[in-house]
Amino acid sequence: MNKITFLVVSICFLVGCKSVYKTQEFVSSKIPSAPNYNEEKNWAVLPNTYTNELKEFSSKEIDTLKADVFYVYPTLNIDKEDIRWNVPIEDKEQQNKVLNKAVLFQASAFTMSGKLYVPYYRQAHIRSYQMLENGGEKALLLAYADVKKAFETYLKKYNHGRPIIIASHSQGSTHAKFLLRDFFENNPLQEQLIAAYIVGTIMKPDQYKTLKPMTKPNETGGFVGWNTYKKGYYPTKKDFYKGSITTNPITWDGEKTTTLTQHKGFLYSNKKIYKKALKIEVTDGLIWATNPKFPMRFFMSFMKNYHVGDINLFWLDIRENVALRTKTFLEKTN
Repeated sequence: MNKITFLVVSICFLVGCKSVYKTQEFVSSKIPSAPNYNEEKNWAVLPNTYTNELKEFSSKEIDTLKADVFYVYPTLNIDKEDIRWNVPIEDKEQQNKVLNKAVLFQASAFTMSGKLYVPYYRQAHIRSYQMLENGGEKALLLAYADVKKAFETYLKKYNHGRPIIIASHSQGSTHAKFLLRDFFENNPLQEQLIAAYIVGTIMKPDQYKTLKPMTKPNETGGFVGWNTYKKGYYPTKKDFYKGSITTNPITWDGEKTTTLTQHKGFLYSNKKIYKKALKIEVTDGLIWATNPKFPMRFFMSFMKNYHVGDINLFWLDIRENVALRTKTFLEKTN
C-alpha cells in the first residue's frame, strides 16, 4: 500500500468535503523545529511527570508496574483559521489539550497496567487528510517522523526489555499503524508486545503478515480496533469501513451485541464514570452504540458520529481488558 493510500484510509472521513480551511503552501522553511526526545520537556508524560489529575486514574504503585504504555494522541488542531500544517510542540494551547483532554480521558484507561509514555509531536492539522496532495501527506509524514524518533528514544533510553502496550486514537492511530509496521511486524520486538489498541481508524485483517487481530479477551501479541457511530447510522460513504477490523470493546470476542449490564463504564468530562450506560451492536466495520445514559445525553442524541468518544465511551471496559491481557502476557513470559 503506498503512503498516500495508507494515510487516506485512516481518518479522511473526519474532514468533510464541504469543510473550508484556511491554508498555505507547505514550505520546508516554515516547518517547526524537530524535538529532541532526550530532553524530558519534549514528552507530555513520562512515568515521573504525571499530572495530579492523571494520578487520580493511575496506579498508586507505579514503580511496581512491569509493562509500559506508549500512547499517541489524536488530532487536536482542528481550527479552521489556523494555517499551520504542523503544530510546534512548544505550543501551550496544544500542550494543554494533550494533557487535559487526550491523556486524561484516553491514555488514563491504560495507566493501571503500565508506565505511561506520551511524546509531544508536531501534529498535522486535520485538513491534512483532505489535502494530501497539497501538503497534507508531507505534514502527516513529518508528524510520524517525530513519533518514530520518540519511540526509538523510548526503546533506547527507557524500555530496558519491558513488555509494551501501544495505544492510539485517530491521527495517533495513523502513526501507530506505522510503528507496528516499522518496529513490530516480523521483528523480534513483537515478542514484547502485549497488545496494540489502534482505535478510530481502518485496520484490515491482512494489514500485516505476522501481527494479527485479537479475537479473545485474554489474547496477546496482536491488535484491536473499532470505530463508533450512533446505532443505525453510517458515514457519508456507507461502505467506507467495510471489511475493517471491528473489535467488540465490551466483550472482546465474537459477540455481535451486548446488554446494558455488560458495559463496564464511560468516563465523562466531569471525570465521573457512568456504568451500564450503553449497548452496542457490531456491524461490518462499525460499532453501533445506543445513546449513553449520562447527564448530557439529550445533547449527544443529536450526534451520529461518536468518533470523539471511541475510547472514553468504553473507558472502564478498556482498563479491565488491558489488565487481563497484561496479566496473561506476564504469566506466559515469566
